[in-house]
Amino acid sequence: MLIRTTALHEPLSSEITPRRVYLNRRTALAGLGLATASPLALAQAQAAPGGGKLPKLPGARSAVASAMVMEKVTSYADATSYNNFYEFGTDKADPAERAHTLKPRPWTVSVEGECAKPGRYDLDALLKLSAMEERIYRLRCVEGWSMVIPWVGYSLSELIKKAEPTGKAKFVEFTTLADRAQMPGLRSSVLDWPYLEGLRMDEAMHPLALLTFGMYGEVLPNQNGAPVRIVLPWKYGFKSAKSIVKIRFVEKQPRSSWEESAPQEYGFYSNVNPTVAHPRWSQLSERRIGEDGLFAKKRPSLMFNGYEAQVGQLYAGMDLKRNF
Repeated sequence: MLIRTTALHEPLSSEITPRRVYLNRRTALAGLGLATASPLALAQAQAAPGGGKLPKLPGARSAVASAMVMEKVTSYADATSYNNFYEFGTDKADPAERAHTLKPRPWTVSVEGECAKPGRYDLDALLKLSAMEERIYRLRCVEGWSMVIPWVGYSLSELIKKAEPTGKAKFVEFTTLADRAQMPGLRSSVLDWPYLEGLRMDEAMHPLALLTFGMYGEVLPNQNGAPVRIVLPWKYGFKSAKSIVKIRFVEKQPRSSWEESAPQEYGFYSNVNPTVAHPRWSQLSERRIGEDGLFAKKRPSLMFNGYEAQVGQLYAGMDLKRNF
């Protein structure tokens, strides 16, 4: 039985402003000798280094169109201390405080369903399946906050092609880890566990859909979805399933966890669309984490989070207010 809390996601000002120490951007750039560099070089240089405590996971610069956002990158401290990962709690600070209990090794991902080559991949096999790339993507969350993060991984389509989906495979369903011993948030009834998400096959095959193993040149921190997650930059953040243990090809549209819990608020597609308001707040603007605190002017939200030219054709002819 599902028990919902009606205001769990409401974006209070105390949530929007995280506890952090700001980096001096101008000093950092000057020290790197990049004061007159190109916008792309600046974006790459601003990708603050990782925390230095996790194994390195470098990626080559991506050749995928619009995979390198030319914007100031969110600091590592911010990106790893202000998170949604309900398996560790519903407060933004909970994942960073509690996710040390997650054991990202050993780890296996089961690939099954409507495919010719199902199988189980351990983490090392997944890491070797394709060349790693660094992609600087915007991350937009439904509560109204956003970040810019340098992710490391490769297109999800590389794994899908290995599985050889059959003609019956119309959707891809993702199942995340649900282990009460490792994830204290599972004691909450806010969602039915395990966490489930899904994509239409053409969405999953899009080059921007990233099978992700790292960020800021290091492996994923536990609170950011270690050891493997999805990043879908044109959709709201909750569509990017974390700590994945199963990928299943199915014929019928899967029912995602938030869609099951609150279908009037969270649709299957969940594309970033400023014209479709959440029932309890507007989506017209967003607050970029790390930009001048509580009194920073909000920025306008972009259709498909700024990736409309790349993914808009996936939804041609659809009523995006009905299919939200």
